[in-house]
Amino acid sequence: MLATLSIRDFVLIEKLDLDFAHGGGLGALTGETGAGKSILIDALGLALGARAESGAVRRGAAQASIAASFDLPRDHPARAILADQGFDGDDVLTLRRMIAADGRGRAFVNDQPASVALLRRLGDTLVEIQGQMEQHGLLDTVTHRGSLDAFAGLEKQASAVVSAWTTWRAARQACADAQATAEAARRDEEFLRHAVKELNALAPKADDEETLAGERQSMRAGSALGEAVSQALAELEQGRGAVASLRTAHRLIERNADKADGRLEAPLAALDRALSEATEAQAQLEMARDTLEFDPARLEKIEERLFALRALARKHNVAVAGLPALSEKLSAQLAALDDGEAGLKKLAAAAKTARAAYVAAAEALAASRRKGAAKLDKAVAAELGPLKLERAKFVTEVAALPEAEWSATGTDRVQFTVSTNPGAPPAPIAKIASGGELSRFLLALKVCLSKVGDAPTIVFDEVDSGIGGATAAAVGERLKRLAKDVQVLVVTHSPQVAAVADRHWLIRKTTTRTAASTDVVALDAQGRREEIARMLSGAEVTVEARAAADRLLATAN
Repeated sequence: MLATLSIRDFVLIEKLDLDFAHGGGLGALTGETGAGKSILIDALGLALGARAESGAVRRGAAQASIAASFDLPRDHPARAILADQGFDGDDVLTLRRMIAADGRGRAFVNDQPASVALLRRLGDTLVEIQGQMEQHGLLDTVTHRGSLDAFAGLEKQASAVVSAWTTWRAARQACADAQATAEAARRDEEFLRHAVKELNALAPKADDEETLAGERQSMRAGSALGEAVSQALAELEQGRGAVASLRTAHRLIERNADKADGRLEAPLAALDRALSEATEAQAQLEMARDTLEFDPARLEKIEERLFALRALARKHNVAVAGLPALSEKLSAQLAALDDGEAGLKKLAAAAKTARAAYVAAAEALAASRRKGAAKLDKAVAAELGPLKLERAKFVTEVAALPEAEWSATGTDRVQFTVSTNPGAPPAPIAKIASGGELSRFLLALKVCLSKVGDAPTIVFDEVDSGIGGATAAAVGERLKRLAKDVQVLVVTHSPQVAAVADRHWLIRKTTTRTAASTDVVALDAQGRREEIARMLSGAEVTVEARAAADRLLATAN
């Protein structure tokens, strides 16, 4: 609910801090005509994102500032909006609006810069201002369907319709996409078949290019190494190679070693070692040659495939790594073309089934809405008589929509209408002629919908306009009832309404030769008695008026 309202330099208000922290229930704001009651409503509206009018800044001030703070329940929809916009969701939510004298303005949410649009979104969930000139809340036809559903307890049915609509929309889209794909495939059938044939012939893999390029490089390097090994073997083996020379030298020394009295033993041992190492080297080189054996045909095949893949990738303007995905896509298109008729029939059947399910759910919801509308009409009618609207008729219209206008909310339009004169056709509630009648209609409707809606605070601006006596008492009684469920603030000229309030504020205007200003004071019991007596008597508060005020207060309590 609204906890505080702080106003600085706004129109006639220099400084004002109103504390509603303990103001649950019904709060009344009264004062002389022209005292500035509408200024308070306008200030609150600015904090809630309303359009700033020229002249908002008090004369002589540089800027106006309005801040409204709200106690925010944990499950309140405003928290979801704050989270979606990246704002902290504290227990207290403060909306601030600053308007410079040149018309420029700034907005803040919990002291963080924000847009006026965000203030407006949050404000719609926090406060309903029901006044003669307001065009939102229950005057906005967009809210009527949700209000009726909440009143009649149709949330589950409405949710089922949303689900059925989502399923039908997805099925329709799948069918439309398949049709578009099939049509595109038919237009490009020749190209498609050729491209799929080419791709299937190559059967590209995602890592083909990397693998083939690596193998190609490895084979080229292996070819050079193989040549070097072969040349080395030739030096060891061919003609009088190193190995043959060592063998010959070894035989010559070995044959004559016994004649040398040991002088050839060392050379012979060295020749043994050299021959052994040379033989081992020859064997290792032969093994290396086998492993590095170069296959020109294999290299040719690798290069042929690599170049073919790259050429195909350039042709389709994709990377080589993207060819498998392209192949899958084009193959699917071709399959859709080949099997298109059967697939399209299956998707069309699924869409038809989904449509039938949606229509069944929506028609059931519409029937429930018509029953709920009759109950709401009866409940509102019971409230109209005491409000001096006994000749008026409230009708909740539930009208079927053409299929082009069907939506997740159903196949019907819900609108609150009013007929103020017998025999006159019902018209939208926002278009009834009398502002006073409008306010009382809104009050009656709101009493019936007291547990419907997210806004924990409702402001009524002069709901008692043009009435008095028993009718005003009836208005007060209904405001009191409504205030059991939500915080209600009412700007009133009616002593009967003021008398039933839980809290009472007096709006005063002070005028000097050079300036005028407005302030607000919270009234105690004695102050309330005097103010209600003034409202009863007029310019001079009489003993009789005070006595009448006492009777009103006693009756109210």
